[in-house]
Amino acid sequence: MGAKYGTGVLKQEIVKIYNSINQEIFGIGIKSQRIEVVGDKVFIFATHKRIPALKILDADHRSLTASVDMLLMEANKRMLKEQLERQLGLEVLSVFKDYDPKTEHSGTIIVFAESVDA
Repeated sequence: MGAKYGTGVLKQEIVKIYNSINQEIFGIGIKSQRIEVVGDKVFIFATHKRIPALKILDADHRSLTASVDMLLMEANKRMLKEQLERQLGLEVLSVFKDYDPKTEHSGTIIVFAESVDA
């Protein structure tokens, strides 16, 4: 799709999918995001809004909220891979994601089977 539709269209489609998954999982949208496409990789840098319940629990129960964060990221990565492949018809090899609950920043790297850069 990258070469077929252009990088701009690909970025827009990825952003739509990324945001819809975040809405589905967290019920909260993304504050901001930046997306870059380089060859077979897409980099997404985003600022999220922390789930209020987890934010409250972070101070006294960080080990618990860290486990919940990890499980939510795993679900997010799985859903992102599935929806990118289904909606864009592109094979995704890997999705990497990390999240910092204090700054509410996340980084996501999507590795496709082939270059998506126009």
